[in-house]
Amino acid sequence: MGAKYTDAQKNASMKYLGEKTDSIQIRTPKGTKERWREAATAAGTSLNRYIMDAVEEKIEKHPK
Repeated sequence: MGAKYTDAQKNASMKYLGEKTDSIQIRTPKGTKERWREAATAAGTSLNRYIMDAVEEKIEKHPK
């Protein structure tokens, strides 16, 4: 049986996420998420990383 996820671990994770990360929610037309996920998988990365890389690439191409 796998190790138990303790309350202390949960609290530490929540604290880290609150201090070190921002959360962004986007809404897309139905089917977009799956299409993006398939592209990310084909690129060998997570959907989150795939989206972050795409945004950063766009910013680099069109700086202020």
